[in-house]
Amino acid sequence: MARTTRPVGSATRGTTNPNRLRRMDRWITAAHAPALRRSTDPVAVDLGYGAAPWTAVELLGRLRTVRPDAEVVGIEIDPARVAAAKPYERDGLGFAHGGFEVPLPAGRRALLIRAANVLRQYDEDEVTAVWQRLCGRLAPDGLLVEGTCDEIGRRHVWVALGPEGPRTITFAARLGSLGTPSDLAERLPKALIHRNVPGEAVHAFLRDFDRAWAAAAPYGALSARQRWIRTASALRTDWPVVDGPVRWRQGELTLTWQALAPTP
Repeated sequence: MARTTRPVGSATRGTTNPNRLRRMDRWITAAHAPALRRSTDPVAVDLGYGAAPWTAVELLGRLRTVRPDAEVVGIEIDPARVAAAKPYERDGLGFAHGGFEVPLPAGRRALLIRAANVLRQYDEDEVTAVWQRLCGRLAPDGLLVEGTCDEIGRRHVWVALGPEGPRTITFAARLGSLGTPSDLAERLPKALIHRNVPGEAVHAFLRDFDRAWAAAAPYGALSARQRWIRTASALRTDWPVVDGPVRWRQGELTLTWQALAPTP
């Protein structure tokens, strides 16, 4: 009898909505476009896509605006969710049973692993091991994007990691619905959600983010977008912001991970 290997991880709640991950996908198609274009095997993984396959379907469409032959494999630890997604399979889109081991056929390695709203249920001290396991399944120029968003994708924070580990952290929001930037604190990824306390870098950053937002209030008369751009520009004085106005206009702000990494 063949031995069956149990997938690594636990099932999520499975909640999902169409367009929930549009902000993350928009950033991925911009930041990872060069790797997508030069890859000889442009396969992406939507890890823990949930009870419905919408996010995997959408990811394929968005990646194919950059790389027309991109493929997406949705991976779920709940076999019933995989069975429910099978009717949606088509050219370039498949679904498989698995977990953090990221089972891809024939030794393939993912150019992209997107894990959204997957680690919320885990303990903080489990995050590093999960990151390392997933990064170990990446192609040499692959990218892991792991983060959390609200139910309809208005507020989102994610970490981008390469095979070597974490690189950047991005804050993204529908600016018209944002009261203060620190509203994004409730969407911090698991590695930081409990670190928004005095003495931690993420707490200091969100404090400065709110102060810069308040100082930029006059620009709100023009638009929330102009206020965000002014805020991001001001933050560059003291924080290692790595993007610029093109991304800021999308309601995004990206910093080096090391600037906000939790204290040991």
